[in-house]
Amino acid sequence: MTLSRKYLAVLTAVAIGIGGYFYLRSSPTPAEAAKEGGESAETVPVSIAPVMRKSVPVTLPAIGTVVPLSSVAVKSRVDGQIFEQDFKEGQDVHKGDLLFTIDPRPFDSAVRQAEANLARDKAQLEGAKLDLTRYSELAKSGFAAQQKYEESKTAVDSLDGTVKADEAAIETARLNQAYTAIRSPIDGRTGSVLIHPGNLVKANDTISLVVINQLHPINVSFAVPEQYLPEITRRMAEQPLEVQARIADDAEPPMTGQLSFVNNAVDTATGTIMLKAMFPNDDERLVPGAFVRVKLLLKTLDNALVVPTAAIQNGQKGSYVYVVGSDQAVEERSVSGLTETGDETVVATGLKDGENVVTDGQLRLRPGIKVIAKPSAQSSDATPSDSKPSETSPSASQPDSKS
Repeated sequence: MTLSRKYLAVLTAVAIGIGGYFYLRSSPTPAEAAKEGGESAETVPVSIAPVMRKSVPVTLPAIGTVVPLSSVAVKSRVDGQIFEQDFKEGQDVHKGDLLFTIDPRPFDSAVRQAEANLARDKAQLEGAKLDLTRYSELAKSGFAAQQKYEESKTAVDSLDGTVKADEAAIETARLNQAYTAIRSPIDGRTGSVLIHPGNLVKANDTISLVVINQLHPINVSFAVPEQYLPEITRRMAEQPLEVQARIADDAEPPMTGQLSFVNNAVDTATGTIMLKAMFPNDDERLVPGAFVRVKLLLKTLDNALVVPTAAIQNGQKGSYVYVVGSDQAVEERSVSGLTETGDETVVATGLKDGENVVTDGQLRLRPGIKVIAKPSAQSSDATPSDSKPSETSPSASQPDSKS
């Protein structure tokens, strides 16, 4: 008896499953219901954006590092004790400004000693010249040996060389005396003082006194894949290439500079080529060592068809978008000739100006399904200044004025 009840329960479950299957098979799909115009047709909420025609800059993004145009590690050129520090850490200095003073007293003494040696040797030279003149007359009259005349001439020549050596020693002593005043070789900003007054320093020591970096103009170094090198070289020959740099989390507009340097070799380890762009940096927003987001402007596509990049879908047959028709039903449309520029993509073929495409909610779509636009993410009372333009195009705010 128990076995019969088990068979009965199994048969009942099978019957319910078969009935549910045929019920679902007989129910129309949302697309079929939409075609039949039934009241129960599904309407999928999606985000919609228009296809627009405008000028789009094609940029090459990269991560760059700010490097000073010139950086000098200031060192002493003589041995001595640091006597004074004539600037403050982080101060802007100009070429020729006094930075440090080495105790000048030993060098002053060296100059005076060299001058005294010169005076002594000059006096000896004058005496040797008088002896030479005297022995020259005596030798001609036969009252002095020729050997005495020659010895006098040798003494004059020797002392003449000694005087010239003394003059060179004075120049060296005065030069060392001048080196006791350490001055800035460039315009720039000083860093931390590494050796303070009171310490002894050696000439050209491994540790510098301070490092000075030139802040304006300033360079940004970045690398791009080597396949872009031919186009970059070609564009540079036509006109200077614009480069934009933006500091992370900086609300200010990006800074604009020009590409100034292309390295003469490709890095075989990374397959990239190193570039440098020069920025005026008058506001000193760029600081050496900082990382920035860089965009190199390669060209501008005029009168191009543009859609949001989020609208582009990839399938087995290639790229496509969902186009919203006048009856609010979507159509799957193949597109080609795509050029992505960040948040926007330029489409060469497949779309027309003024058509609407789906940018969000594509997973629930099939051709023929009707859609309805989602409410805007911004509040209804938002002002035009609340909208943020695209970073890849100066005219990216145009869609807001047309929508």
